[in-house]
Amino acid sequence: MPLPLSVPGLTIGLLLLSNIFMTFAWYGHLKFKDTPIIAVIFISWRITFFEYVLMVPANRIGHGQFSAAELKTIQEVITLSVFAVFSVFYLKEPLSWNHLLGFAFIGLGAFFIFHKWA
Repeated sequence: MPLPLSVPGLTIGLLLLSNIFMTFAWYGHLKFKDTPIIAVIFISWRITFFEYVLMVPANRIGHGQFSAAELKTIQEVITLSVFAVFSVFYLKEPLSWNHLLGFAFIGLGAFFIFHKWA
């Protein structure tokens, strides 16, 4: 019998999968500059269907365990993490120190959102 997933685990897992689809929909076409823009729009739109199929349940499941602001913060941190990997390995574009520093500041913002202040 499989172990049930926790609400945070399921939420984060669905958000991670959703963001993989989102990143390909938004940036995957950059390797195909010869493809007509209208085709790119329709292909990207079809990919985003799967993003929404995962994102909407993730937010529905996670809300209550997390506030809406916390859900958005989790989504943004996941988005940057997925994008960093995508940028380096798919687009072959290195991330420089200023990109990493900017991402770190966003991570610091997540700390402030999730820290329980007395």
